[in-house]
Amino acid sequence: MIYEVGRFEIDTDRFELRSDGAPVPIEPQVLDVLVHLVSHRDRVVARTELLDEVWGDRFVSDSALSSRIKAARRAVGDDGTAQAVIKTVHGRGFRFVAAVTERPGVASSPPGGDRPAGAPAGRPVPQEVRFCRGADGVQLAFATAGDGPPLVKAANWLTHLRHDWESIVWGHWLRDLSARHRLVHYDERGSGLSDWEVADVSFDSWVRDLETVVDAVGLDRFPLLGISQGGAVAVAYAARHPDRVSHLVLYGAFAQGRSVRARDERQRREAGVMLDLVESGWGHDTSMFRQMFAAQFMPQGSPAQWDAFDRHQRLTASAENARRLLGVSARIDVTEAAPHVQVPTLVLHARDDLRVPFEQGELLAALVPGARFVALDSNNHLLLDGEPAWAEFLAALDDFVGR
Repeated sequence: MIYEVGRFEIDTDRFELRSDGAPVPIEPQVLDVLVHLVSHRDRVVARTELLDEVWGDRFVSDSALSSRIKAARRAVGDDGTAQAVIKTVHGRGFRFVAAVTERPGVASSPPGGDRPAGAPAGRPVPQEVRFCRGADGVQLAFATAGDGPPLVKAANWLTHLRHDWESIVWGHWLRDLSARHRLVHYDERGSGLSDWEVADVSFDSWVRDLETVVDAVGLDRFPLLGISQGGAVAVAYAARHPDRVSHLVLYGAFAQGRSVRARDERQRREAGVMLDLVESGWGHDTSMFRQMFAAQFMPQGSPAQWDAFDRHQRLTASAENARRLLGVSARIDVTEAAPHVQVPTLVLHARDDLRVPFEQGELLAALVPGARFVALDSNNHLLLDGEPAWAEFLAALDDFVGR
């Protein structure tokens, strides 16, 4: 179902909020609140009902609900004073009071998902999105796509399960990997469809989240793919669970984060400046920030790909969370864990990667016993659809893991 509220659309099939047709960045729990209120707009929804619907059996304070209501109002352009969309009924709860027009949405996801997964009209639903909770109660969004042998992708920065399929930056990764495997991937805590407001954002929490998702899917033994910072998470998981991982594949990965591998004070200052730039420029339509950041990830990208990368930032995480996530990534150090990996390992790295130095790929290959190293002729950290290095990556993956 799609609910039209002025220039906004609340799409329950795609679990998405849009303004004038463009997706609006919104935390999953905030969208949960909006969906529940608009679908029960004929009555006042009690605070206890919202708490039960959105948080289930988790204990949360009234202030947490109040912050979500405030964020929901802000997302749909509601003045908290006028309350023209969501009205507070003192002593009772909340009611959605704006004029609403309903129309059918796209087909929903296969049975089994906690929320429906969507796709553009006329295209088969590519994946099933589901949700699970980590040991600390954080809700994680994960998805499966494809019918082949399993392949698990550890979470990396800048993903969104709903929008990655349509992204000209990430779409070919999901398309080609799921054509070969039953691909399992997920959004890391603090981003995408996973919970955004989380207390613990740490490397260890990332490894625990991978453990949680794998257990939720019910996999016993599987090949594991780690891209960029997800490579370090995959290394740590493989070292802890050698009986679960059949093959380990690392692309554009690093053993040491930007702050750890800094050799002098200048490089340490540069790492800090990058964090400041992320927080100050995140989601802003400023060419300087967009070009600086996009140029590191895909210097050979087209203007359309750079624009898509810029838009993707706004959907994946808030400015605060982007800085927190990047800060954890900068402090990664798996130089002690890597020698304990006991599974067949393939390390691939673009020769002229501007985001993660080529030497970091070589270091990982040297640290993991028996690892095979493949250098790809590209300067893109995110390999682009159609470039020769992308075909080389897929061929190496097929040869190593099988199809």
